[in-house]
Amino acid sequence: MPQQYGNLTRWAEQGVLLLNASLTVRANEPNSHAKIGWAEFTDAVIQKISDEKKGVVFLLWGKFAQDKQILIDETRHYVLKAAHPSPFSADKGFFGCKHFSKTNDLLMKEGLSPIDWKLLTP
Repeated sequence: MPQQYGNLTRWAEQGVLLLNASLTVRANEPNSHAKIGWAEFTDAVIQKISDEKKGVVFLLWGKFAQDKQILIDETRHYVLKAAHPSPFSADKGFFGCKHFSKTNDLLMKEGLSPIDWKLLTP
């Protein structure tokens, strides 16, 4: 039987898109692929979502994500910002930011279904 805990498929099925600024790196070398074209790709994805959708809640975690804010039409969407959830910075503003409950509040304000953020645990 496949592992079920930690699986984010249920989030995707509810409309959650997780997107990093760079989608690959060399092992143990953070940002090693930052300058190979991923920024153009991820910028285009964010721009397309911003242009074609309405009422999207963008969660920008960390500086790289927050630099993408300029691509988002904030008259049509919501932007929530916090520190990156990595072990190195989560205690600098990610813990306690309540982005999951705030996202659900904003979705319901838009007349949309809230996200079931629960993950199965082992």
